[in-house]
Amino acid sequence: MSKVHVKTGDTVVVINGKDRGAKGKVIAVSPSEGKVIVEGVNIVSKHVKPRKMGEPGGIIKAEAALYADKVQVVCPKCGRATRVGHAIDEKTGKKMRTCKKSDCLAKFE
Repeated sequence: MSKVHVKTGDTVVVINGKDRGAKGKVIAVSPSEGKVIVEGVNIVSKHVKPRKMGEPGGIIKAEAALYADKVQVVCPKCGRATRVGHAIDEKTGKKMRTCKKSDCLAKFE
């Protein structure tokens, strides 16, 4: 089982591939596959068969998973794509994620 640097609900930016530069919110994370699904990114056409009587079939657009190493977390304070560091919060004693930009170093969760 491997760890992924992003969590559900994070705002991320795609750093390479056909959707490079696109920002979106993480909908789902699959640590076992090392993949994430990002809202509005990596849209694919999916052929859907009608399952129930009267339900229409056809082609729908849906977000597909992409590798987690293709995205970087956007810092909520400085608004830039950044690597994620970890630090212990002095007040609460909890492990917090931090922005690795030298002029920001914001803690977020």
